[in-house]
Amino acid sequence: MSMAVGVIGAGGVSRFHLSGYAAAGAQVVAIADANPLALERAQAEWRIPRGYTDFAALCADPEIGAVSVCLPNALHHPATLAAARAGKHVLCEKPISLSLQQAEEMIRVCREAGVILQIGHHLRSNAYAEQARELIASGALGRITFVRLRQAHDWGGGEPRESFRTVASVGGGTLLDNGSHMMDLARYFGGPVREVFARTATLGYDVEVEDTSVVSLEFESGALGSVENAWTATGWEEAFWVYGTRGALEYTNRLGTPVMRHVFRSSPGTDWNHQDVATYHFAGLEPHARNVVEFLEAVRGERPVICTGEDGLEAVRLILASYHSARERRPVRLADFR
Repeated sequence: MSMAVGVIGAGGVSRFHLSGYAAAGAQVVAIADANPLALERAQAEWRIPRGYTDFAALCADPEIGAVSVCLPNALHHPATLAAARAGKHVLCEKPISLSLQQAEEMIRVCREAGVILQIGHHLRSNAYAEQARELIASGALGRITFVRLRQAHDWGGGEPRESFRTVASVGGGTLLDNGSHMMDLARYFGGPVREVFARTATLGYDVEVEDTSVVSLEFESGALGSVENAWTATGWEEAFWVYGTRGALEYTNRLGTPVMRHVFRSSPGTDWNHQDVATYHFAGLEPHARNVVEFLEAVRGERPVICTGEDGLEAVRLILASYHSARERRPVRLADFR
């Protein structure tokens, strides 16, 4: 019998979770949102039988075994605590929280309740990222020396949504919005980070938050890295490059169909302009839906949690340390940012 699940929040990101649960064959039996009109629309479109205007009421629903938290950042903490204390497994959208203390409490309460906590850094569920991780772990790239990550767009040629324009409404700009995904991938590929040095700017929009950022990383392994984010880039780009002593990975969706190249030297006669190349093309579910499927697999004990609460906390630590670095105009060591 498929698990009955609930979704807390009926905004734009909830659609990815709803489609993921549909792909996984799970039954979404309830949804909660403080906006009655958004709630009514979601129930009608996705044929969800029960709607609540209070997430606490959804968490009290005895039929539900797991929930997705798809609320604004500031509400991740109370919703996750309510769900965990009601015995529900939790898939919480990124970032886990904007407070390290709240994130730690979320992790502790879920652990004490004996429920799964997965953070929705869905790029770990990108088939290309999963393949890259396997190649790195196998030693195919040798020692990792440099990791470059980029996510950038221009709001489709329009303006940032109202909820993304002020510090009070969102907490940060592109470094938080896009960069939290990239910081998580940096750790996923390169391991723990020792130090960050960040620069941010507001160059394209009349907003309180940054719309362009770059962060230099030093990993504990000694490898270097770069995280680049922007709301000032024409079109949409999501890309990563991983360089090692024996090979390199190059992934981008900039040219339309995503593709990843593994560049290496095993054939005799390779030179500056000619190397061995393996190209990867993946089909199937998009990353958000795959992330939901992997959450349910973890709940059933079929796989480890792909992005734990601790992973989510460390991504936030990197973001907050980067903001501190940008304000202070100096490098910040993660060991000093607790």
